[in-house]
Amino acid sequence: MVTALASITIRDRRFVWGSRTYVMGVINISPDSFSGDGLGRDVEAAVAQGRHFEEEGADILDVGGESTRPGFEPISADEEMELVLPVVERLVRETSLPVSIDTYKVAVAERAVKEAGAHMINDIWGFRHDGERMAMVAAETGLPAVVMHNQRGRPFHDVIGDLLVGFRESLRIAREAGIPEERLIIDPGFGFGWDENQNLEMLRRLGELRAIGRPILIGTSRKSTIGKVLDLPVEERLEGTAATVAIAIANGADIVRVHDMKAMVRVTRMTDAIVRGWSIGESRRG
Repeated sequence: MVTALASITIRDRRFVWGSRTYVMGVINISPDSFSGDGLGRDVEAAVAQGRHFEEEGADILDVGGESTRPGFEPISADEEMELVLPVVERLVRETSLPVSIDTYKVAVAERAVKEAGAHMINDIWGFRHDGERMAMVAAETGLPAVVMHNQRGRPFHDVIGDLLVGFRESLRIAREAGIPEERLIIDPGFGFGWDENQNLEMLRRLGELRAIGRPILIGTSRKSTIGKVLDLPVEERLEGTAATVAIAIANGADIVRVHDMKAMVRVTRMTDAIVRGWSIGESRRG
C-alpha cells in the first residue's frame, strides 16, 4: 500500500514513503531527559549508543542537547553546541546513518549542519519560533527538515483542526523561504502542549493528517500519557510505547521516533507486515 508521496534521499539512503515504516533513534545528550536516558556530556556513550542503534536496525539518528519535557530549563545555544556538535560529528563519521539535529535554535542547527555534517534538521517549533530564520537555514543548506506542531502556549480548539492550521503555517513559511515541499516531514508533537486525552485522540485520528500531503513522523516513546494510562514510571513503558507505535503505523505514520530500538524495530516490522500486506519474506528483509 504505497502512497503517492515522492521519495527522498537523506545522506545516501532513499526513503520511499509508504513502502515501510522508518525508525528514528533518540540520542539524548541532555542531562535531564524526561526518559532517563540523558547521556550528559559523555560523547563516547552517545556515539556508542548510535552505533548500537545502527546494529539494531535504526534508519535515522536524532541528536538533541536540550530537554524539551514540560517545565524544562532552557540552555544557551553555546552550551547546546558544546553538547551536540562533537556527537554529531562522530556519528556522521562512525555510522552510515543519516544524522538529524534536534534543535529549535538557529545557531545550533547551522553549525551542526555546516561544521559537524548533520543531514537533517528537526525543529520542535516548525519554523515558527525564531522569526522564520530556521527555515532560511534549511533552505540554504538544502537539507530535509521535520516541522513539528508545538501546541504549548496556543489556544486549543480541536486536535486535528489545530494541527492542520499549524502545519499550513509551517508549510507557508517553508514555501516562502524557498524550501521544496518534498523536503519536509510533519510531526504532530505528541506530548507537546496536549493533555493525555488529546494525545490519544491524535493517535486515533492520525490518518486525517494525510490531508497535508507530507510524510508523518511521530514520537510517543516513553511519554507521560503512557505513564498516566498504565500508571507506570518511565522505565516501565516499553509495552505501552509498542502499542502507540503500532497504532500510529496503522493510522499512517511513516517514521517513529523511539528510545528502545531493538524492540521497536520488531514492532514496526510486524505492524508493517499486517498493515502493508507484506509476504513473510518481505517482512524478514525489513
